Amino acid sequence: MKKIYVFDFDGTLTTRDTLLQFILYVWGRRAFCIGLLCYSPLLVLMKLGVYPNWKAKQKVFAHFFKGMTLEKFNDWGRRFAESAHHLLREKGLEMLRQAQAEGSEVVIVSASIDNWVQPFFTGRSGIPEVKVLGTQVEVENGRLTGRFLTKNCYGQEKVNRMLVLYPNRSEYKLIAFGDSRGDKEMLAFADEAYYKPFRV
Repeated sequence: MKKIYVFDFDGTLTTRDTLLQFILYVWGRRAFCIGLLCYSPLLVLMKLGVYPNWKAKQKVFAHFFKGMTLEKFNDWGRRFAESAHHLLREKGLEMLRQAQAEGSEVVIVSASIDNWVQPFFTGRSGIPEVKVLGTQVEVENGRLTGRFLTKNCYGQEKVNRMLVLYPNRSEYKLIAFGDSRGDKEMLAFADEAYYKPFRV
């Protein structure tokens, strides 16, 4: 039976949340702190579970990136990935390589925006080239609207996205790796599940 390895990105393969790191990389510490301060009440409500995760995330994203050209956004994504290899967990990369070496398919399913997650996995610098299913951004006339084109790839949406790509569930064995509440459904959906597997 075919094996598919599915990995969460932020916290599982990385040591930090890359949305915050990406904002900091693009805008610098001062703008980063001012922007997050503006939305701190919403972020607190989100942590308490009384405000939807995707709404808070979209508002913060729009604050920093609405109106930016897609070309410039993609360029920032590539530059960020090239400069942030230190965020990746080596044990996680070893598992990616092992899965590929045995001929299995490997997918990263992330709530982060795929424009900066995919550039991490281009086959350069010894990092495997793999598929990425992330949250996608809406673009109109070549510029980001600040809205998401897809649902936030979190929770049940991770399972939904996998089923679109691999609909015949009985035909493969799924091995999943995650580290947070957003991975709960994906881990439950898998044949083998590993929670916070690459921590030292």
